[in-house]
Amino acid sequence: MAEDLKKMYRTVMDDHFPPEITISFGDQTMVYRKRSWKIADAKTGEVIEKGLRYGENPGQEAALYELVNGNLVLGECRFIEPGSGLVSAITEQDMLQSGKHPGKTNLTDLDNASNIMKYLTAGPAVVIVKHNNPCGVAYGSTLSNAYEKADMADRIAAFGGCALFNRPMDLETAEMVSKNYLEVVAAPDFEEGTMEILSKRTNLRIIRMARMDRLSEYTSSRFVDFKGLMDGGIIVQQSPLNRIKTPDDFTIAATEFEGKTYAIERKPNQDEYADMLFGWQVEQGITSNSVIYVKDGVTVGIGTGEQDRVGVAEIAIFKAYTKCADALCFKKHGVPYKELELAVEKGMKDRELLKEIDEETREAKGGLIGASMISDAFFPFRDGVDVAIKEGVGAIVHPGGSMRDFEAIQACNEADPQVTMVFTGQRAFKH
Repeated sequence: MAEDLKKMYRTVMDDHFPPEITISFGDQTMVYRKRSWKIADAKTGEVIEKGLRYGENPGQEAALYELVNGNLVLGECRFIEPGSGLVSAITEQDMLQSGKHPGKTNLTDLDNASNIMKYLTAGPAVVIVKHNNPCGVAYGSTLSNAYEKADMADRIAAFGGCALFNRPMDLETAEMVSKNYLEVVAAPDFEEGTMEILSKRTNLRIIRMARMDRLSEYTSSRFVDFKGLMDGGIIVQQSPLNRIKTPDDFTIAATEFEGKTYAIERKPNQDEYADMLFGWQVEQGITSNSVIYVKDGVTVGIGTGEQDRVGVAEIAIFKAYTKCADALCFKKHGVPYKELELAVEKGMKDRELLKEIDEETREAKGGLIGASMISDAFFPFRDGVDVAIKEGVGAIVHPGGSMRDFEAIQACNEADPQVTMVFTGQRAFKH
């Protein structure tokens, strides 16, 4: 059975989807063309023309379509027009190294990385995505610095992920990337000599994203979002638009309850505003329910896809501690935390090494001291806020609108030192 599955992973499936799809919205029509690429098999050298390797799992036929015709206007919404393709418009020439035909997950990871990156224009930035959720996002003084921060934010999850860069790949960054295992690396361009370094990993997909210089234009464009139901039905919705463009778009948290006004007493400082904006931008690409923590333009802990808000706040804290310990261990001893832990259990390493890392992680509270907490929806109870304040979080972002907003505001004002909080006035659910 295991060998059969391994063979399925290597198989490029035929698909029976048509070369063109036409969707009519009343008297308006959108036309989509199926994409395919001629790619040589890494082992046999045989050139195969095919689109997606398979869907989310081996055994699922899948196809990628690009919007090629139709200008859809519904109500006051003018949807994104043909000729705007990004991931759906990748050509064979853009696949500088294809490794093998991409699967559905490879391209949806790259798409969601782009969905986050479209906001990150303030400097060199890297987004690493795994299973359609970011595991590390960071700004840096240089591209290599941004990659180091994004990778160290969660080295464990970044293994086998998709890394998107908003600056041309340079030699220093390429050397760092080559030391890690990634499935996809994408950038607006690749400087001379970088391909020689990256191509040593023969299965790595190296993609040039030709429209990266115009990526910010996508922040104001809606697309038609389709959701297929298990009974064959379809839900259609507009894609969301993020209304928070600058720190000025936040509102200092305040509410009324039973005739009394509750308001945040400590206003955010400049650094907190920068992190809150960065965190809310990253939040646009995370599966809800979600809570994340960011600090100094780097993700510290990311909690995704949970059913209760205090639970996901706690999970993100646990992940922050876990990733902090792993990063410390790797920097000090050159091995992952779990590897050192196993060596200690087998008597091959001194237990004091592990205790030292654990103590340093506890003292730093997993890197959460002074971090900003971002929640994609309001806090129904103050417990979600309380668990973050306990870890030393200094600022909190959420949409507001809860019946108990006053409790969350009280928790911030009662904290020592006081915690600041802002509202977005907009939820950021993503399912």
